[in-house]
Amino acid sequence: MTTIAIISDTHGILRPEVCEHLKQVDYILHAGDIHTKEIYDELLTYAPLFVVRGNNDKEWAEFLPSALTIAVDNITFYLIHNKREIKQLPPEVNIVVYGHSHKYSLEKKEEILWLNPGSCGRKRFHHDVTMAILTVEDDRYRIYKINFNTAFSKHISNI
Repeated sequence: MTTIAIISDTHGILRPEVCEHLKQVDYILHAGDIHTKEIYDELLTYAPLFVVRGNNDKEWAEFLPSALTIAVDNITFYLIHNKREIKQLPPEVNIVVYGHSHKYSLEKKEEILWLNPGSCGRKRFHHDVTMAILTVEDDRYRIYKINFNTAFSKHISNI
């Protein structure tokens, strides 16, 4: 089984409860607004990191792409910070991971899953502090929403 942490909008904060989850994953996907090089460097100590640049990632993050397509265990992800900046998705994409709004969202549109893990950094805009964990086994995946405000999580299965 492969386990992927999906996070966004850390804004210079890496909470201890988030780190506990990061210790148990094979990969980390970050949808931007890391905010500092120190947080980027710390994330690299947990697992291979795939990250895009957010609107608050300044000069230190110039090397980060604005969008990224990666494949893990036969699932193709498209990462971007603000989904409004998507011009066209690559045809092979299964899951779009985005951030920016700080609000967790999961919806399926035309066979593509759109996932915003919310913000696991500062609590802002009256939204809960959230992240997602995706597990892949036997070409099936499950997405778990982790809500640090309520200790509530749910999952959605997909083929």
